[in-house]
Amino acid sequence: MRTFCSSTMLCAFAAAALASGAPSANAARAPRLKVKLTTSYGQDAGTATFTQRKNGVHVKIDAKNLPFGDHAMHIHEYPVCDAPDFHGAGNHFNPDGKKHGIRNPAGHHNGDLPVNLEIGEDHMGSASFNVDHLSLDPNAPDSLFLNGGTSIVIHKRPDDMMTDPTGNAGNRIACGIITQAGLQK
Repeated sequence: MRTFCSSTMLCAFAAAALASGAPSANAARAPRLKVKLTTSYGQDAGTATFTQRKNGVHVKIDAKNLPFGDHAMHIHEYPVCDAPDFHGAGNHFNPDGKKHGIRNPAGHHNGDLPVNLEIGEDHMGSASFNVDHLSLDPNAPDSLFLNGGTSIVIHKRPDDMMTDPTGNAGNRIACGIITQAGLQK
């Protein structure tokens, strides 16, 4: 098979991309899901993006219209975001029946996330982290799509990462529904 380049510059870029191991246009993309977040008042609260990785899920939060300060984030057991209190989301996602808190020596809920969301004075914030106890594989026992889906909930206060059952996180102030319908492959 012969390959032709229309310019020396184009050939140089193509060679550099191949040498660096950059994915081709036909390379398989990792499963990804982008979830819209909404405040308890119905305002746009940003997005949460979940991307399947080899050892778990990468989570990226881009938040807005939230109160200044640190806020807990958890995955909850039902794909329901019923404002203003979001109680339809249920408890934390916990198919393994563990206690709350990433630092809990007895283990933690699958829905416990390892960081708090820091919101600045401009009412915006972001977080990016990996979670090895969740999956976007619908057949996995720790799948975010178990029993029809889950939700991501942002709370009024920070998570102390230890206290059962919620880490003293307080009221639910924003929510996003996680279902297989939005999964991109």
